[in-house]
Formats: sequence, C-alpha cells, structure tokens
Amino acid sequence: MKFGDNLISRIIQITFVVALLLAWAVATKSGAVHTLLLPDPERVWAAMQRLAISGRLWNEAQVTMMEVGYAYLLAVLPGLAVGFLVSRSPRAVRFFEPIFSGIFTVPLTLFLPLFIFFFGIGPTAKIAFGGVYAFFPVVITAIAAFVGVERLHIAAGRSMGATSWQMFRHIYLPSAMPGILTGLRIAAIVCIASVLGAETVSALKGLGRSIAYASELMDSVQMFAWLLYVVIMAVSVNLALTAAEARAHRRY
Repeated sequence: MKFGDNLISRIIQITFVVALLLAWAVATKSGAVHTLLLPDPERVWAAMQRLAISGRLWNEAQVTMMEVGYAYLLAVLPGLAVGFLVSRSPRAVRFFEPIFSGIFTVPLTLFLPLFIFFFGIGPTAKIAFGGVYAFFPVVITAIAAFVGVERLHIAAGRSMGATSWQMFRHIYLPSAMPGILTGLRIAAIVCIASVLGAETVSALKGLGRSIAYASELMDSVQMFAWLLYVVIMAVSVNLALTAAEARAHRRY
C-alpha cells in the first residue's frame, strides 16, 4: 500500500510539473503573455545550458552553497544544543519556547540591514543572517522532540545505571530523531531562502546576486535561467531531507 501511495504521489508531482511547463510554453507561443514578463522556455533552456558550459553557474553556485553550508551549521549545532538543554527543565520550556516561537514569527528580513551594517556586504553577513534565521526552527522542533521522549524509556535507562552520555546517545537522540529531522529540513529551506534573499539585496557574488543583476538589466531570459537553477537546488535539498526524515520515522 505504501509503495502504491508513493507511486501515485510521484505521478501526480510529475504530471503537475509537466502541466506547468506546457502552460508556460502555450502562454509564450500564443502571445498571451509578453516575452519580457515570461520568456520562451526554449530560450531559457538555452540560457541555462550556456551558464552551465561557461562555468558561471558553478562559480556563482559555489559562493551560495558555501554561505548556505556555513549558515546551516551555525543554526543546527547551537540549535540542537540549546533545544536539548532547555528541554531538561519544564520551567525553562515554559519560559523559552514562547520566546523562540515569537521571534520566529517576526520577519527577520527587516533586520537584514543590521547584518550588512555589522558584517559588510561580503559572505559573512549572509552566513550570519541565514544562521540566525534558521536557528529558530531547529531549536523549536528540538525542544518539542526532546520533551516528547517517552518517560518510561528514560526511567528504564536510569534504573540500569546509564551515564548521561549513554542516556543521550541511546534514549534521547533516537527517540527525538524524527522530530529533529523535521526541524533540520525546515531550517535548510529557511537557510537557502534567507541567504538567497540577502544576496539579492547586497552581495558581490552568488546566485541571488545573479538573479538581481539580470532583473536590473531587464534580461528576463537570464533571470528565469538563474531562477530555475535555484528551484532545482532547493527542491533537491528538500527531497533529500524529506527522504531522510521518512526513513527516520520508519526506523524510530
């Protein structure tokens, strides 16, 4: 049944993408939409090939991926640590969890100029901004995941004389892993979006800067080519983390 459900989901997803591409082609070929607003998909595909062959794609993507990678580590490591420490005390959970959740609801993009002011227009500002933004989904989900660990398992581990490290390694972490992976998946998407958004505002290099530059030149073909590469990257990351999350749910 699960295999059949997965197959049906994949067919629906593929059909949706194909229908979207067909609608794009029909809209441009029929002249219903001006090519300045929606360029011909064939021209966009040709531009994507040129970017890949020329090496520009890799040069710009390398900068963005480096920023996203460092920002992700900056969010994940402190987020998991803080989440675990907060979850050890019900009083701390009641105090900090609403604060983290409240801050996460605030559009932190409003504070991007502060990051640029303190760190400049280089990669450091994007890494710091992405790390801070993605920290909150990690810590919020980590608190919920660690709090939800079965108390019977904790009592059993303590009764058998497990050390603190053994409790964390064999009880807390495996039990909380599905929830943690959900937070890591959300944080990855937040991290990509925040870094790319920061690059479009102020950057010297990167995929976001390339999109913004093409937009400034009114080069919609080039802009759509960069946008499609970003979509492919984001979808690939999301699919990989979703698969890892599904495996964790089956295992734990």
